[in-house]
Amino acid sequence: MSVKEYQIDKLRNIGLLGHGGDGKTSIAEAMLFDTKSVTRLGKVDDGSSNLDYEPDEISRRSSISSSLAYCEWKKTKINLIDPPGDINFISDAKGALRVIDSAVLVISAISGVKVQTENFWSQVKELQIPALVFINKMDRERADFYRTLEELPGSLAELNPIVLQLPIGTEQNFKGIIDLFSQKAYIYQEDSGEYKTEDIPSDLESKAKEFYQKMIEAIAEVDDTLLEKYLEGEELSSEELQAGLSQGIKQKKFTPILCGSAIKNIGIQPLMDTIVDYLPSPLDRPEIYGLNKAEEQISRKPQEDEPFSAFVFKTIADPYSGKLTIFRVFSGVLTSDSHLYNSTKKCKEKIGQIYALMGKNHQPITKVNTGDIAAFAKLKETTTGDTFSDEQNPITFPQLTFPSPVISFAIEPKTKGDEDKVGNALHRLCEEDPTLSISRDQQTREFILSGMGQVHIEITIDRMKRKFGTEVNLKTPKVPYKETIKGATKVQGKYKKQSGGRGQYGDTWLEIEPLPHGEGFEFVDKITGGSIPKQYIPAVEKGIVGAMEHGILAGYPITDVKVTLYDGSYHTVDSSEMAFKIAGSMGFKKGFMQCNPTFLEPIMKISIIVPEEFMGDIMGDLNSKRGRIQGVDTKGRYQNIRAEVPMAEMLKYAPDLRSMTGGRGNFTMEFSRYEEIPGHIIDKVVAEAKKEKEEKIK
Repeated sequence: MSVKEYQIDKLRNIGLLGHGGDGKTSIAEAMLFDTKSVTRLGKVDDGSSNLDYEPDEISRRSSISSSLAYCEWKKTKINLIDPPGDINFISDAKGALRVIDSAVLVISAISGVKVQTENFWSQVKELQIPALVFINKMDRERADFYRTLEELPGSLAELNPIVLQLPIGTEQNFKGIIDLFSQKAYIYQEDSGEYKTEDIPSDLESKAKEFYQKMIEAIAEVDDTLLEKYLEGEELSSEELQAGLSQGIKQKKFTPILCGSAIKNIGIQPLMDTIVDYLPSPLDRPEIYGLNKAEEQISRKPQEDEPFSAFVFKTIADPYSGKLTIFRVFSGVLTSDSHLYNSTKKCKEKIGQIYALMGKNHQPITKVNTGDIAAFAKLKETTTGDTFSDEQNPITFPQLTFPSPVISFAIEPKTKGDEDKVGNALHRLCEEDPTLSISRDQQTREFILSGMGQVHIEITIDRMKRKFGTEVNLKTPKVPYKETIKGATKVQGKYKKQSGGRGQYGDTWLEIEPLPHGEGFEFVDKITGGSIPKQYIPAVEKGIVGAMEHGILAGYPITDVKVTLYDGSYHTVDSSEMAFKIAGSMGFKKGFMQCNPTFLEPIMKISIIVPEEFMGDIMGDLNSKRGRIQGVDTKGRYQNIRAEVPMAEMLKYAPDLRSMTGGRGNFTMEFSRYEEIPGHIIDKVVAEAKKEKEEKIK
């Protein structure tokens, strides 16, 4: 399919949103087939999908990253963005929501509204995006249009449904739809997408009249003139109804309800009619705001004569073709083979070819107009969330914000010497997915890979192996405990060694005492009368610091300790910096064990958002994890539980929470402080450290 240029009013940027498995990708496949953008009807279940083309998407039969495609219907270009419906891959959905002009919320007629459907609807409302609902899978066993319809207002707040279509037949007998506008029945043939227009079946006439009347009333209420005419008993013309429907959708006064079966290709062409006829074009979008060089708020209107501006909403890492940067133009026009100004990074990028995306295929184009979506290859500096703009009239749009990772694993290369290779691969994958992060724990020296869930991490590791040829082992990360003391002592640290010739001699007297939590380490020199020469005192401190770094109880760093060097002795010949360093270390190790040593553990501040019915289970579980509830706040239909919980209890909390709430709970977590560990856990920590040390020796 060649890519034509379209006027801005002939563009539709659509996000297909919904829970994984409800058929978003299948709807996109049917749209591409019906518009002859592809020659075969791709299917997710048999691995022939044009959009879910990655090997891990084919094997799992679900989308893992956003797919993009385009098609033409009624001389209008429809840009389709199909983000994954799994919470593990939320970054792609966040990017898509920033650039679409309207949403098609896909809901299964079998299972109804599910977790991610609710999440997507909340974001659609927050961002003020016009939407319609497509009730899919009407051909499947246990599919029920009316039950799903009844469930919508209770599950999706402020949806205000307006039914435009009714199903003909149920489950395996589903064969078409009633279009309430035309008061006609569309009866479909096989999966060709073609249908015959017939009269409404007699057994459905009364139901069609009932819903037609509700539709007319809802549209009339959009406009005072229409409402007055309707109340006076005058019939509203087809043109008035269509204008009122379009106005009501764009003003978000109601949400149209359509139905069909993507697999059977039933209801897809009327869906595209609704998208083209009633959903907004980029021209209907309000001006978009950003900051200029002086950090002052400015705006761009969706017009081609405005200074150029575009937003990067997705990056794809490819080991062969390099990085693919996907963007939407909000104002102005861009042509290929020109320089581009990244106003976020404040740098220039040289661009070559521009591409339109059709699944995994890239179609070269020479120009991108306002409102359209395209991609570049091999940009060096640009990442997801950046803004392109006119260098003489720069604007920077707000960057994307992502939830914090909820699960972490320690990683180590399977092959020694592959650290750099693994690091490069992970860096490329983190560019593609901003909800991934890689860091190094300075205390445990482990590389930590963090993400949105175990599936997220596992798929990242699979992709790293497949795309970049590197393999790693995953381990539960170590908890960065610290050792400290609760008591005080005075102790001698003496090192004396004679082995013929010059010996080694260092003698120190140390006072060791605790500091308040968070104070770290303090060394005090109280030597008087020259009992230890000044040149040896820094060596004593080095010896103590060295002992603290490697711990004494279980190998964890020691903190919150004050050591005072108050006496000692030296030998004019045998004393040296090394001797006093060893003497300081020996004295500290001996004295530490006399000071009632203990452990400190990291305490995390967590915020858990769950439906009210799960409150009891969540709070009970937090108590079993040594958590302390700090408070509960109401957020709409959800409760926000604030608590403090030891990190050791939270390492695998993400799958636990999803299990307890059926996937309807989310949480964020951040470090708060260190706190003394309860006595009954000390032996367990020491035993684990001892076991790990023995395994290393083996």
